[in-house]
Amino acid sequence: MRAVIQRVSHAAVVVNGEEISSIGAGLLIFLGVELVDDAMDVDWLAGKIAHLRIFADADDKMNCDVNALGGEMLVISQFTLHASTHKGNRPSFLRSARPQHAKPLYEMFCETLFRVSGRPVKRGIFGADMKVSLCNDGPVTIIMDSRSKE
Repeated sequence: MRAVIQRVSHAAVVVNGEEISSIGAGLLIFLGVELVDDAMDVDWLAGKIAHLRIFADADDKMNCDVNALGGEMLVISQFTLHASTHKGNRPSFLRSARPQHAKPLYEMFCETLFRVSGRPVKRGIFGADMKVSLCNDGPVTIIMDSRSKE
């Protein structure tokens, strides 16, 4: 399971011309589910993100998590995070989980993130053609992969 986490001052997602979710200051999380991912990957990644200290404390050091900020989170499914670009110029998505495997893990991730962080977790629409806008604060962008947890 792979996530691209961006510290944002605001973010929004639009589907078919209609804004379906938006947040103020907090985390925008693009989540990609791989064929081999399971509940253990969900628990590990949600726990790491919920406690990720990338917000400034009183001394302007990155020392606070999203809960300390009182921030929001927006999770967007993104199968392209598992693109393989080793061969040729057209990405391969063979490692990306199919929707019947990925969607339940995406939903589980959102629920686990809420449970662990105690903060609201807003969502995109799984599998939809989404237009995501954001203002990256910093910029701060972190990439995490549950395959790298050891």
